[in-house]
Amino acid sequence: MKRWPTKPLGEVLEISRERIEPAKYPDTLFNYIGLEAIEGHTGNLLPYQPTLGAEIKSTKNMYHHGEILYGKLRPYLNKVHLAVDEGICSTDIYVLRPRERCIHPSFAANYLRSSSTLSAVTGAMAGANLPRIGHESLLGILIPLPPLAEQERIVKLLDEADELRKLRAQADRRTADLIPALFHEMFGDPVTNPKGWPESSLGHVLSISRERIDPANCGGTFFNYVGLESLEGHTGNLLPYKPKLGPEIKSAKNVFNPGEILFGRLRPYLNKVHLAEAKGICSTDIYVLRPNSERLHPSFTANCLRSPYVLSTVSSAMVGANLPRVSPGALLGIKIPIPPVELQGEFAEIASEIRQLEAIQTNSRARLEAIFQSVLHRAFNGEI
Repeated sequence: MKRWPTKPLGEVLEISRERIEPAKYPDTLFNYIGLEAIEGHTGNLLPYQPTLGAEIKSTKNMYHHGEILYGKLRPYLNKVHLAVDEGICSTDIYVLRPRERCIHPSFAANYLRSSSTLSAVTGAMAGANLPRIGHESLLGILIPLPPLAEQERIVKLLDEADELRKLRAQADRRTADLIPALFHEMFGDPVTNPKGWPESSLGHVLSISRERIDPANCGGTFFNYVGLESLEGHTGNLLPYKPKLGPEIKSAKNVFNPGEILFGRLRPYLNKVHLAEAKGICSTDIYVLRPNSERLHPSFTANCLRSPYVLSTVSSAMVGANLPRVSPGALLGIKIPIPPVELQGEFAEIASEIRQLEAIQTNSRARLEAIFQSVLHRAFNGEI
């Protein structure tokens, strides 16, 4: 095993201070990346649309090709992206610029995404409600530094391993597209309602649960606590999380039960909608929706709430500049088609079979990720 020399990140990377106020260029289209556009652990950039300067509030960081975007807010989400173009990003993202001829950008990005870095930054977070990693803590982390030629060899090896992850992700996306396609085939577009189903506002067919609990008063009780970060956008999947002791959870939380729907009201354009399969508690930035069982099947309801129609409607109804939310009235006022409950049930049965296939693929993805992390660990320890 080779032992590479180590250096603090601050000796091989610097934090860019280049900023811009997009509002001063109202007609210019910017590649604007928020934290939500960076996929955790993989570094992939999720689909986004260029944004007019007039629509972007406050000063933003600028980034260029070969620089690294590192999510400093909730760093345990492990959002690290190597830029392949130029644009602007949220100030909740550090823009890290490799010092010339010191380090290969992809080598640095992979190390920042590694389990050892993730462990270090998670232990150095500050702030209870909005935990962040300070720049001094981040730049003080040690990174192994082999010669540039060796870095390039390691990068090539990691790129080849990452291709397998990308192929797995492509297959997963195709499966994820099956349920929306099935929904559209069986019920049509909710906007045009081509099948002529009777329509109703959401407020007449479901309600927002007001059931709450203060976990801190529950001593040694463990809770299934779901925060917004635990909900995967657009798919409805619940990301891995661990039960928490009541005293570790600050302030009152919403209670949810199986068959109820968790709808992210903060930044609703992230499209975080999950059908609960177990009892738990969640952030108050999440509405807990309780469908009327005589009118709506929970699976149909969740998929309807995840549809482009509802997404577009709630996104246009957001209020608040820095922390945009959708109000209860705006959400419950949305009209949707109401097909027969029996047909909704048929949809739910087929969707359940697809979900089982997704679960198998998730296990496969987890095994592949474990292999990739093993390769990553061995590469940075000079074992390959």
